[in-house]
Amino acid sequence: MTRIAEVPTTTAGHTHCPYCALQCAMTVNAGAGHAPAQVSPAWFPTNRGGLCRKGWTAAELLDHPDRITTPLVRVGGELEPRDWDTALERVADGIRRAQATGGPDGVAVFGGGGLTNEKAYQLGKFTRLALGSRLIDYNGRWCMSSAAAAANLSFGLDRGLPFPVTDLPHARAVLLIGANPADTMPPFLQHLDGAAAAGGLVVADPRLTATARRALDGGGVHLRLRPGTDASLLLGLLHLVVVGGHLDPSYIAARTSGFDEAWGHAAAWLPERTERVTGVSVAQLERTVALLAEGKRGHGDPACSDQRCDAHGGSYVLTARGAEQHADGSSVVSAAIALALALGLPGRPGNGYGTLTGQGNGQGGREHGQKADQLPGYRSITDPAARAHVADVWGVDAAEIPGPGLSAFELLDSLGTPGGPSAMLVHASNPVVSAPDADSVVARLRALDTLVVADFVLSETAALADVVLPVTQWAEEEGTLTNLEGRVLRRRRTATPPAGARDELWIWYELARRLDRGPERFPVDPRAVFDELARASAGGPADYSAIDWDRLDAGESLHWPCGVDSPGGTPRLFLDRFATPDGRARFALDGVRPPAEPPDAEFPLLGTTGRLLAHYQSGAQTRRVTELATAEPRMWVQVHPVVARAAGLDDGDPAQVVSRRGSVRAVVRCDEDMRTDTVFLPFHFGGDGRANRLTLPELDPRSRMPEFKVCAVRLEAA
Repeated sequence: MTRIAEVPTTTAGHTHCPYCALQCAMTVNAGAGHAPAQVSPAWFPTNRGGLCRKGWTAAELLDHPDRITTPLVRVGGELEPRDWDTALERVADGIRRAQATGGPDGVAVFGGGGLTNEKAYQLGKFTRLALGSRLIDYNGRWCMSSAAAAANLSFGLDRGLPFPVTDLPHARAVLLIGANPADTMPPFLQHLDGAAAAGGLVVADPRLTATARRALDGGGVHLRLRPGTDASLLLGLLHLVVVGGHLDPSYIAARTSGFDEAWGHAAAWLPERTERVTGVSVAQLERTVALLAEGKRGHGDPACSDQRCDAHGGSYVLTARGAEQHADGSSVVSAAIALALALGLPGRPGNGYGTLTGQGNGQGGREHGQKADQLPGYRSITDPAARAHVADVWGVDAAEIPGPGLSAFELLDSLGTPGGPSAMLVHASNPVVSAPDADSVVARLRALDTLVVADFVLSETAALADVVLPVTQWAEEEGTLTNLEGRVLRRRRTATPPAGARDELWIWYELARRLDRGPERFPVDPRAVFDELARASAGGPADYSAIDWDRLDAGESLHWPCGVDSPGGTPRLFLDRFATPDGRARFALDGVRPPAEPPDAEFPLLGTTGRLLAHYQSGAQTRRVTELATAEPRMWVQVHPVVARAAGLDDGDPAQVVSRRGSVRAVVRCDEDMRTDTVFLPFHFGGDGRANRLTLPELDPRSRMPEFKVCAVRLEAA
């Protein structure tokens, strides 16, 4: 649900939504007396005055009764209130104990894609300098890593959308693969209205989602593929592009490399084979390719001499988590990029490939150092030149910066094991709900000597902690974020935090002081942190060096890279060349790999997971908002009526969904539009309703993304 309001942009109270990467603009109006704060929409290019129900209700959490406003320390098995000095000393003691026995890597850090750029940068710096540990990763590993790996391989650069979202309304054809923005970022859907109205919106999803219905309502296509067959589908489409005469040979010759090898993979995916594997009909495959090819023949195609073309046109291929959260997720995205390259879309005005970033700062969060293998500016931590540059900014010898650490699940899986970390600091994340094979993650967290969680509510992960540190929320902090199109935005303080809450920058400074690890290196002023971040990013792929808060506060629209060579920013990437050494985009296909866990007689169904309109991520925030919790109060499982009856169940019955790793209690929702081999579970709920108790941690070899979207399950009565 998106509510549109024509509200002019203002400076006073102007900020951005705390939820998804669309980063809708809003104002927060403090209530008079004891009245709660209220949110109003603000006009911005990404949301054009719209907010979804999550955005409209975001202010309810600012003074929620569940808000943690004083540190909590575990005493005798129970969390009890303590003052900040006591809590921080307990944390410091835990760090000292862990490193006395396990060395610098005795302590691990887990971050989040909701942290501001300043905090993501400072967290990486704090881990590597104050703790001396290489063990840091974040929950964005489970969000954008497959798309990032594939984009870096093909384009030499990873930015979710390499073009502004305002380019999309002109498109006549858009292929969405594993994306349901009608529920996940509703204001984005208006940018697809042009394609939908032209009958050119194609949605590839195992479910008939609200986005797929929008496509069908406009005369478009819903590709209801079998879960885990995304790569096969895309190679089948690529095959049809070639044999159907829709290849762009001049573009391929001038701007790409590796097509012949790619065709070696796609040639075997005949339409009939693709239909047999994916469940998508040959007719739908052919129509999809025709729509993309026809859509391209318009605005932005210099080879088009058709006088019927007008100022509108173009085609886009967009991926999201449904396609990417697989053990072959990077291969799926590489196949999507290959399809776009074969049609000649990337780097051509009015056309392109992109991925829909999920978390609020999912883009900036992976650029500045909280990822296991990266340094600020999206630099590789193993690159000697990158290490030297960042070390110079930090005022240390490059040898003091540790090497790469472990990816998110591998890091969690090492906790409390022989030789593994015995202490962990968790910021802006709730892995008890969001991690795959969630019960095993709980066991690893319980094995720690010291678990520290910084949060503003008692999430499922915070409830296991030895120390809980209450932190400020989105409307109570200053900083920047980077949205799905690489646009750097200002988050402004529009509300006063509770007296007991503290900013993470202050926490890291205080810990560095208590540990005698150079606290002066960790300023608490976010503007000073950003200025240092800009210097550290200079010359890197994600160059922020020409950006400062004054420019952002003046209303400038600045997309990275924004440095010496591009002081005005770069809203559209790749127009002249790609970021590879030879300037060419690479076709980077490999073979199709089936899901790691196929169904069998014991577990005959395919379980898949996703998001709901009412909730966000692990649900720790949205499950506490009255309107949202009322709309979706409890866990459910969506199944075809035939599947329910086979298990002796009917609509509304309590059920259990069981996999080899655990079981989930859920209420049955029958839907005749569901595939009969598939069950769907939302992943926002806690307790015995955690969908990720079912999922398996099979990891993508390139991105280290777990296999979230397919696992073998059975349905039975509760």
